[in-house]
Amino acid sequence: MLSCIAVNDSATLLPAPENPTARPLSSRWRRDLLFFSIAAAIVFADQLTKWLVRSHLGLYEQWPDHSILGARIIHVVNSGAAFGILQGQTPFLIVTSLLGLGAIVMYYLYPPMEHGLIRVALGMQLGGAIGNFIDRVRVGEVTDFIDVGRFPTFNVADSCISVSIVAVLIFFALQETEEGRKKAALPPVDAQSTPTHED
Repeated sequence: MLSCIAVNDSATLLPAPENPTARPLSSRWRRDLLFFSIAAAIVFADQLTKWLVRSHLGLYEQWPDHSILGARIIHVVNSGAAFGILQGQTPFLIVTSLLGLGAIVMYYLYPPMEHGLIRVALGMQLGGAIGNFIDRVRVGEVTDFIDVGRFPTFNVADSCISVSIVAVLIFFALQETEEGRKKAALPPVDAQSTPTHED
C-alpha cells in the first residue's frame, strides 16, 4: 500500500508504514496449528490405545501369549516416573508434569522456534506429556503396555517423548557441525581486511 505525502506542492509516493502486529500474527498461526495439531493427535492416540488395553486386557494380562519378534502387549501400570522411579509419588509427579508442560510451551514461544523439525519435536513432547498427565490426574497411575525386549514397558506418550528428545539432540548436533564448517570455510581475518593503497 502506498500513501501520498505532499512536499513543496509536489506529491511524493512513499510506502505506508506497516502494521507491526499484522505480519507476525498472520504468519505464526500456521506454525502454531502444526504444533498443537501434533500434540492433540498424540494425546488422542495415547488415550485411545490405553483405553483399548484397559478394556480388553486384565492387569498383567498379555497379548499374544507368546511375543512376536521380541514384542508383546501387556497391561501394566506405573505410579512412578520413567523406568519405574519415584513409585507412589503421584502428587509430586503431577506438579513436575505441570512445570514440564509450561516449560515446553515457553521454550516453543520464547524465542519462537522457526525450524519445522523443532516444532514437530516439541509438539510430540507436549502431546506425550499431556497424555501421561491425564492418567496421573484421573487414576493416579500411568497405563503402560508396549513390551519390547529388555526395555521397560512403555506407551505411546513415552515413545513420542523419547523420539522427540533424540530428534532435538540430533538437530542441534548437526546445526553445530554446520556452523563449524561455515566458520572453517571463512578466510582468515587478515585476508578479509581491505588492502591499503600507497601513493
